[in-house]
Amino acid sequence: MGFLIIAVTGWALPVIGHFVGGLVAGLIARGIGRGALAGFLAGIFGGIISAILIIIGAVAVGGLLGGILGGLVGFLAGLIAGIVALILAAFGAIVAVIGGLIGGLIAG
Repeated sequence: MGFLIIAVTGWALPVIGHFVGGLVAGLIARGIGRGALAGFLAGIFGGIISAILIIIGAVAVGGLLGGILGGLVGFLAGLIAGIVALILAAFGAIVAVIGGLIGGLIAG
């Protein structure tokens, strides 16, 4: 559930979305250690889902605008943007771990 929140709100509200996603994951996991792990996994999986959606979107736009060659260019641009999104997801996972710790502490 936490990674869905991160995937939906992570692009619009980068820090807050990751924190809230980690908090929800920690509340569901119940416990500080499990909450931190759930927050970390939510952050990583949210970043992976975002990277996949970026790549698919770039291929679709490139294909619509430029045919097969545009789809290839869109894939390459989406791949670069997806790699950047994965790198940023590592930082988002740290924020999600903090949210997971707090959520696990609350649910205790």
